[in-house]
Amino acid sequence: MSVVPASSDLEETRIGPPRFRIDQVLMIISAHFINDTYSAFLAPLLPTLINSLSLTLTQAGSLSAIAQIPSLLNPVIGYLDDMVSLRLFVIFAPAITAITMTCLGFAPDYLTLAILLFVTGLSIAVFHAPSPAMVARVSGDQVGRGVSFYMAAGELGRTVGPLFASWGLLTFTLKGMFPLAIPGIIASIVLFIRFKVIPMHAVRQEGIRKVLPVARRLFIPVIGIIFFRSFLITGLGVYLPTLLAGEGASILAAGSTLALYQLGGVFGALLGGSISDRLGRKPVLFAVSVLAPVSVFFFLQSSGLRILLSLIFAGFFSLSSQPIMLAIIQDHLPNHRSVANGFFMAISFLCLSLSAVIIGMLGDRIGLRQALMWTVAAGFVVAPLVLTLPGQPANAYPVTNSISEN
Repeated sequence: MSVVPASSDLEETRIGPPRFRIDQVLMIISAHFINDTYSAFLAPLLPTLINSLSLTLTQAGSLSAIAQIPSLLNPVIGYLDDMVSLRLFVIFAPAITAITMTCLGFAPDYLTLAILLFVTGLSIAVFHAPSPAMVARVSGDQVGRGVSFYMAAGELGRTVGPLFASWGLLTFTLKGMFPLAIPGIIASIVLFIRFKVIPMHAVRQEGIRKVLPVARRLFIPVIGIIFFRSFLITGLGVYLPTLLAGEGASILAAGSTLALYQLGGVFGALLGGSISDRLGRKPVLFAVSVLAPVSVFFFLQSSGLRILLSLIFAGFFSLSSQPIMLAIIQDHLPNHRSVANGFFMAISFLCLSLSAVIIGMLGDRIGLRQALMWTVAAGFVVAPLVLTLPGQPANAYPVTNSISEN
């Protein structure tokens, strides 16, 4: 038995279960909302960038892939976050993402555009590797709920982002959008002042070798799920405005339709993790994995008002699986949450990058709508892979030396 001085703010304890810290959760998810609002600018700006720089669909798809390349560093970022505090990276990410994404119109050629998006990708990576683990640490025994809030905030940002970008494009033109970066800069200033109360990392760790068997059993099916699911998400998330603009829709209409898809994702992300807390991760993940490709198929076959309804369902089911997957990762590796999340994010972003390029190449060859039909086929592979995931662990709470810095 160890004795800790009463005056110490660090108390070694096993959490089981701590309470849900709503104030700290809200602070983190607000930062996620701001950051992801700007990260969603590319899709609505893509038709204009294609026209102004004479890009092919393959080049357009590669831009999304370039923005995802820094995500390969997520395991390293996560490992560092488990060892030391990466607070400043999380704080300044919204400002950096805002500045780079509002400067895309200044790019005179494809190479410059690629560089700007690579910097954006770095900013996104250093935010997304530590922040989900931060949410998990302040969510107590309701990790699914906390992760759902986190993902819903991101989806809400990606809902607002296309509308914000479309409005900025029509109001300021592509080269005059920099004023839109002001909210992101202000957000980083506020975060710098307020983030001091958030616990950033657990001090006490298990050895990496000790958790490798668990990680292998978990990540082998997870990689397959992420890969096939990425086609379904990238198809509409990246190419929906381009598809609609190519079929005669206005910039505002195309951006609004993407926002509607993301709005469905907000509710899916908000409910997915919370429901999985009650009904179990695998059953809920299996259900949404079956319904997601079905809803995308109905969207591609619909017309009139049915397009809008099917698009909401497509967003709801396609994007509700992300918080469930994230909660599964956090449950199985509670003492290595940041590094586990880093691997998860790296795999996710890599698969999203590959799928964006593949869909773009298919679109150049057979047409974009037909290429999106192939994403539906890929989506149907996910549900059987969900059944191979390991069961829920008995104890998902970490041993930690730091709970709060209040």
